[in-house]
Amino acid sequence: MATFEKHLKALESVVEQLENGDLTLEDSVRLFEEGMKLSDACKKELEAAEGKIQILVEQRNGKMKAADFDLDKGPEESVDGE
Repeated sequence: MATFEKHLKALESVVEQLENGDLTLEDSVRLFEEGMKLSDACKKELEAAEGKIQILVEQRNGKMKAADFDLDKGPEESVDGE
């Protein structure tokens, strides 16, 4: 995850530089392109992390079962009807 933080910090720096407005048009476009690449890299890492999120759900028989976590439904609804 260190790569995510590195990309995010670089993206924040790009945004700050663009917001200052002290750049030439050419530099602004170059930074914008860099920012888009960094944003895409962050998005891909977040999607990969989301795919790995699992929770332990207690089944009716008392045993624990690993289940994918559905961010839209929450942990209780993530397991098929259990």
